[in-house]
Amino acid sequence: MEETTAYFVVKKRALPEVLLKVVEVNRLLETQKAASVQEAVDRVGISRSSYYKYKDDVFPFQDSTQGATFTLACRMDDEPGLLSEVLKVVADFDANILTIHQTIPINGIATLSLSIQMLDTAGDVSGMVTEMEKKSGVHNVKVLGK
Repeated sequence: MEETTAYFVVKKRALPEVLLKVVEVNRLLETQKAASVQEAVDRVGISRSSYYKYKDDVFPFQDSTQGATFTLACRMDDEPGLLSEVLKVVADFDANILTIHQTIPINGIATLSLSIQMLDTAGDVSGMVTEMEKKSGVHNVKVLGK
């Protein structure tokens, strides 16, 4: 039976520490701040076997989104100017909005759906989502699909 690859988007706070350390080892190696795998794993405090077990399976979300198109869903208050603030965050991260749809607010809450293309010059997607969620009146932002 052939194994299919499935992907999950998980917030950093939900990841076990070992997986975050694997990402850090990869970063040290890619930026040549560590000369070898042994040096990198020693610096972050994990075993080589832990690193090799997960090295190809854990990576920051933004690494997989450059040049990609994906959909965000945002629940937000129906307040004048809030949509403009959210869209400004997208612009600040050099992402391209392909489609936008806002529902008619129910009980003062609207749902915004955005299809966004992350250009090669675009910033970190997780950072963009975090900045959107920081806006007063934004309840949550979820990545629906890629």
